[in-house]
Amino acid sequence: MASIPAEKAQRKHTAARLMTFCGLMVLLIAALVALGIWQVERLSWKEDLIARVDQRVDAEPVPAPARAQWGKVSRANDEYRHVTAEGILQNDKETLIYASTVLGPGYWVITPLNLSDGTSILINRGFVPTDKRDAATRSDGQVRSAQITGLLRITEPKGTLIKSNDPANDRWYSRDVAAIADRRNVADVAPYFIDADATPNPGGLPVGGLTQIAFPNNHLVYAITWFALAIMAAGLLAFVVRSELRARA
Repeated sequence: MASIPAEKAQRKHTAARLMTFCGLMVLLIAALVALGIWQVERLSWKEDLIARVDQRVDAEPVPAPARAQWGKVSRANDEYRHVTAEGILQNDKETLIYASTVLGPGYWVITPLNLSDGTSILINRGFVPTDKRDAATRSDGQVRSAQITGLLRITEPKGTLIKSNDPANDRWYSRDVAAIADRRNVADVAPYFIDADATPNPGGLPVGGLTQIAFPNNHLVYAITWFALAIMAAGLLAFVVRSELRARA
């Protein structure tokens, strides 16, 4: 038969383990609730962003930001803004960016548009299939003077999740304005580019108007998941504590 001091020591050890378990579970529940609240806040932010972008896309086009406004251009305030610009396309400095679109694999045709004030804007004129990557195969579309209407986009300097740009070998996977301008020796270039709209180009190429405007919005699902895990953890904590109290009784 166990001695009384041994029983007391065992009870103290059990109580200490229970307190440690309860403390860890309370921290876990607090963390799960905090994650759920954060996802609710992200849901509100995402819905506001989608509403603002929809408003920009459907608004009447405005002149693209000029040099004096470049420093204020931001993703939050300007991306997908409906803009227009007029100038001379520098077709001899076009860059091809690998693209996978609803029309199949091919390339975005990025061409500098030289404005009357001497600055330039990179224009994503649209998509061409792989067999039309050579400008000579689509000469009708190599116009000079152009008025571009489309959506303002923010530079993409980080490449894609799969591949990074290789300027030295002229292999491009994202629209990195600064890197492209440097490679093509384009000075005074805006820190954004414009996705041209679906206005047909002579000869039918490039094909504009293929901008994908999609914002994944799974924050509600994530919030429900975190809150559900918090409830499960709280249920487990209550069960363990109740079982221990019954055992002591």
